[in-house]
Amino acid sequence: MRILIVNPNTTVSMTEKAAAAARGVAAHGTEIISATSKSGPASIEGHYDGAIAVPGLLMEIRDGQAAGPDAAIIACFDDTGLDAARTLADIPVLGLCESAVMTAALVAERFTVVTTLERSRVLIENLVRRYGAGERAKVRAADVPVLELEDKASAALPKLKRQIELALDQDGAEAIVLGCAGMADLAQSLQREYGVPVIDGVSAAVKQAEALVAQGLKTSKRGSYASPLAKPYSGAMSAFAPVLA
Repeated sequence: MRILIVNPNTTVSMTEKAAAAARGVAAHGTEIISATSKSGPASIEGHYDGAIAVPGLLMEIRDGQAAGPDAAIIACFDDTGLDAARTLADIPVLGLCESAVMTAALVAERFTVVTTLERSRVLIENLVRRYGAGERAKVRAADVPVLELEDKASAALPKLKRQIELALDQDGAEAIVLGCAGMADLAQSLQREYGVPVIDGVSAAVKQAEALVAQGLKTSKRGSYASPLAKPYSGAMSAFAPVLA
């Protein structure tokens, strides 16, 4: 089995971190391949960054299918471009937020997502509601820019821990979801420190991707995720024009 991890931002070190987390939980015989978007923002923080990141993400999904992966994972907790990628791809495509929320719901009645900046908090709250966990989950922002997670000398980790402690004390959280792919390397140490399940979206997505592939399941192409209709696309988007199968 081959799983493609696509980082929709252009920071290679974040791709490598996500790929390492994926390999850490992948089953024997599962190969993790990774790709970094070649165009777009260095990090995705809010709606604007997310919109600008989608074309580069879709290019990597399209080109990455040539390597023959069985599933793909979008390595951004905003689930950037997830619906468009599912429409484009012939393989299952998973998002970190959806995968993490589904996993958290299996191990805790109430949980808190701790993300980076306030501008991402409401976006993730909307996703949590979409995934059916709005009454079970809260979302907190640690006031940490995404790229600070790459700097071991920054104050990112203490800020993150502070929000985890508040979630446990004030939210009644029984589990913590790490709301950024850049936190993927912290899950195990935080779980040991706080004694509750700590869910990393990359790891959750890998195990769900393996389960889908093992069952022979793919994204339905009937209705909302049907392949895009062939038509002309203009200007800078002409390279994305769908073609007849």
